Amino acid sequence: MVKQTDLQQRKDLILAIVVNQYIKTITPIGSHFITEEFRLDVSPATVRNILAELEEEGYLSHPHTSAGRVPTQRGYRYYVDHLMNEIQLLEEEKRRIQLEYKRHVDQLEILMEKTTEVISDLTHYTSIISVDGWDSKIILKGTSHVVGYPENTNILKIQAILRILEEKERLLALINRDLNHKIEIYIGHEMALKEIEGCSLAVSSFEKGSLTGRIAVLGPTRMNYNRVVSALEYISDLFSH
Repeated sequence: MVKQTDLQQRKDLILAIVVNQYIKTITPIGSHFITEEFRLDVSPATVRNILAELEEEGYLSHPHTSAGRVPTQRGYRYYVDHLMNEIQLLEEEKRRIQLEYKRHVDQLEILMEKTTEVISDLTHYTSIISVDGWDSKIILKGTSHVVGYPENTNILKIQAILRILEEKERLLALINRDLNHKIEIYIGHEMALKEIEGCSLAVSSFEKGSLTGRIAVLGPTRMNYNRVVSALEYISDLFSH
């Protein structure tokens, strides 16, 4: 008989595979793909059973037009909390960021502009910076990425997301919540804003002397959480130093 801990490890592994592959491909992931691509030491029938269990527990859903599964918001939350592996930025990417910082180290507002630009380029999502005491100033870059989410084909949803990004007070309230972790991730309905229920938001704080604020990334729930977290950690640390 398989131990309960072994079963949970298998479920975690398969959920991680589904989330990672769906983030890359935006295609529902089936048992055949998992057993063929990942050479797991389990039978296809076992994989099918685990996928069915994960669906019953609310971590995956089953689109009517496909035999594969896709992550739910609950599945993304479990992945972020328990399964995500941090990646490292490439040395070339780090050098580019450091160069921008050295170039504009004495021009704070330009530095903020460049920071949001770099984060958006690294992640291909919308980046946001707010600086406390700067008359609630917000700097945004990469709003055009919203139109490029392949899952966003509804023009009304795109317009709703863009409206939120234009409403400074609502955006500030969203990113200035209390942070319980170095980087806080809000997935879908956790943001309590119906207009952006199909999005996720990652928020980090920075502090340099008397200067404090928030750095955030807004993307689809299918966001590449590994890369976003790595970028925010590196940049918020670099900025603080």
